[in-house]
Amino acid sequence: AGRLSRPTADGQDRMHRLARLLAPASIAVVGGRPAELAIQQCLALGFEGEVWPVHPTRSELAAHATVPSVADLPGPPDAALVAVNRHETIEVVAALAAIGAGAAVCYASGFAEVGGAGIGLQADLVAAARSMPVVGPNCYGTVAATVGAALWPDQQGLQRCQRGVALVTQSGNIALNLTMQSRRMPISHVLTVGNQADVSIEECVEALVGDPSVSAIGLHVEALGDVPRFESACRRASAADVPVVVLKTGSSILGARIAVSHTSSLVGDATAYRALFERLGVRQVHSIPELLDTLVVLDRLGGIAGRRLVSMSCSG
Repeated sequence: AGRLSRPTADGQDRMHRLARLLAPASIAVVGGRPAELAIQQCLALGFEGEVWPVHPTRSELAAHATVPSVADLPGPPDAALVAVNRHETIEVVAALAAIGAGAAVCYASGFAEVGGAGIGLQADLVAAARSMPVVGPNCYGTVAATVGAALWPDQQGLQRCQRGVALVTQSGNIALNLTMQSRRMPISHVLTVGNQADVSIEECVEALVGDPSVSAIGLHVEALGDVPRFESACRRASAADVPVVVLKTGSSILGARIAVSHTSSLVGDATAYRALFERLGVRQVHSIPELLDTLVVLDRLGGIAGRRLVSMSCSG
């Protein structure tokens, strides 16, 4: 996928902290059936790196020998799918951080989206990770089709590609359906961020802009947590000729309530979001088909530079 970097104050490049997640050479999967499904999806995509299953009692998952704990892994994985219950998730994430893993993708629900004790558990999860990136919790996973890495506990419809559109969404169900789209459009990455306890949509845009395998970025957004950071990332995307398209949901009162219960997101004012997207040159769409159709055009043709456009046709 190439080198993912970001400029520092002194002008030097620094590897983005999601670089290992976006192009992992080694993967750990922790859990039972969901972890086994993730291995199968890696095999389906032709992943050529190391796959290390972790299970306390089973001797193998998907014909891969297991180790009983994270401490028994042969080394720090570039990325790990953590598919155990919410309490064990915190313990596993702490163990992964201790050995220097690149990122943890947390599948379990029952965190801030349920309120009450779940809010405290989510704070404990972030603390356990220390500086290691945590995707989720309450998310479906990530797929890097450029290398065939699927931290993904279900079916998915991607194929290996060298370059294509990257998709970021808070919804696992929408992400799964997006992978099944039938347009002639290569998809390089699919990232589901769930509750965004640590890794946010804004950070995903930052990382993807620096990845030469990404031709355009499609976002399904319930809420943005850091508007200045989103603005900075989108301006970098514009400077790098990487178009950004967004489908913003939760505009109605009912939609906002659903978003809170889904990923604990406070969706904000639809008019303010529309003004933000217009100011940044981010194309806002209003349906999933429109999101995909717009990305097909941008993947093939790129964005339009400037504001000067002439259209000629034989009929209005």
